Amino acid sequence: MYLYNMEWLYDLFFEQTALQAVIILSLIISTGLGLGKLHICGISLGVTFVFFMGILAGHLGFAIDPQMLTYAESFGLVLFVYALGLQVGPGFFSSLQQGGYKLNMLGLGVILLGTIMAVALTAITPISMPDMVGILCGATTNTPALGAAQQTLKQLGESTSGAALSCAVTYPLGVVGVILAIIVVKKLFVRPADMEQHEHEDPNHTYIATFQVHNPAIYNKSIQDLVHISTIKFVISRLWRNGQVSIPTSEKILKEHDRLLVITTEKDVQALTILFGEQEKKDWNKEDIDWNAIDSELISKHIVISRPEINGKKLGSLRLRNTYGINISRVLRSGVQLLATPELVLQLGDRLTVVGEAAAIKNVEKVLGNTVKTLKDPNLASIFIGIVLGLIVGSIPIAIPGISSPVKLGLAGGPIIAGIVIGSYGPRLHLVTYTTRSASLMLRGIGLSLYLACLGLDSGAHFFDTVMRPEGALWIGIGFLITFIPVVIMALVALRLCKMDFGNTCGMLCGSMANPMALNYANDIIPNDNPAISYATVYPLGMFIRVIIAQLILMIFL
Repeated sequence: MYLYNMEWLYDLFFEQTALQAVIILSLIISTGLGLGKLHICGISLGVTFVFFMGILAGHLGFAIDPQMLTYAESFGLVLFVYALGLQVGPGFFSSLQQGGYKLNMLGLGVILLGTIMAVALTAITPISMPDMVGILCGATTNTPALGAAQQTLKQLGESTSGAALSCAVTYPLGVVGVILAIIVVKKLFVRPADMEQHEHEDPNHTYIATFQVHNPAIYNKSIQDLVHISTIKFVISRLWRNGQVSIPTSEKILKEHDRLLVITTEKDVQALTILFGEQEKKDWNKEDIDWNAIDSELISKHIVISRPEINGKKLGSLRLRNTYGINISRVLRSGVQLLATPELVLQLGDRLTVVGEAAAIKNVEKVLGNTVKTLKDPNLASIFIGIVLGLIVGSIPIAIPGISSPVKLGLAGGPIIAGIVIGSYGPRLHLVTYTTRSASLMLRGIGLSLYLACLGLDSGAHFFDTVMRPEGALWIGIGFLITFIPVVIMALVALRLCKMDFGNTCGMLCGSMANPMALNYANDIIPNDNPAISYATVYPLGMFIRVIIAQLILMIFL
């Protein structure tokens, strides 16, 4: 009879238990993700729609146990930022070199302009600093920064609800505002020349060329001798002599008229031409080259490192060339081609291009693994070790002159730094940091969905009341200004002063504003990959700076 009494159904959704919390959060996340796939005027909110579903659920009276809410929100935020740091870690420090330095400086300009506007507007409006920080986080669609700000407010004994509410109110125009700014810049300021693709400088990108030995200074010298006397990094993949092809070892003596297939970087080609004597004109960098058709004796094969014992070892320490008579010409890591130098530290998941005889390559496969199935097994231990280290880093008080209370990186700052450092240097400590792309996206998706659902649910009870008040309209207006003005100003600086193309400019703007929705729009209107490359270059540093700034503002002005 009790089944016909609907009290059990009411209790399931409204009585605050662990079961009820799981059900409510799961419903918010699943509904939000489903609706987030809808495109309105070519724009979809994606996972951000979970945030608004949480607001709606809170407005309709749904609530979960406060401790469960705090736990799920904190764990989701930690999971998201750590997985993000782990993903961008391998390329983070190299992105700060050359072209990445300019992009990051422009991105910092966007961040500083918005911050200055927020502080100045606090002085001339009745908006409190906690509310203004929430507006800043919403206007820049940066929920991890809001998480850091909330942690700081708790340390200072201040309420966190105002910051969360002001962020929720300004977030929608934060998403749309960047897209509107890009549209305005494109319509009013972009010239046809700005749409042309400028090559994105990558100092590590491999370049293949053939040379003939015509320099008497290197006759009868070994390849090892050349490596010692030259500062240029290069790998000789094949050597042709008297019509015969071979894989040269480091002891191989060079003779006049030898032809060499060399892997290096494009900026070093001219120096190598001087070293060897002459560069041949053939272009070896086309994607359609059949490397196995170059000669009948040798084959080229891609081998993936899947044995954990190889993780963190230097390529030269394996002595594969001398032991098996093969050559490793290139290494592909996270979509980036690396030179296979002896000093290169190998990581699980690296894909090596190996050249040699078929029997020798089979032996090398046994050494390196080449078992893709092994890589699909998640390395959960290293993930949770990294999270623990990140939380420890986030809890360290950092004394800053002029500020009474020490700053902490908190739940958002600590794990993202740990993720970046472990992702970059973990293999050197033989720590397995490899995760498949799908596993990384799953971790980030679960973490961000949990965080946004809890954040929206916590803000929803008073959201619509706030929007309808004059105070809410003021928040929305100021948030739009903080979104729109810095983006337009720095777009003009990038296009006119720095002579960047429009694709790289859009990627820089979207990365500095932590706005993947705007990046999707930029990818739709620009035919090349420059927006995505620039976004990935700027995003990690921009995210870190925003997390720190959100805390510093509160520490200084409260």
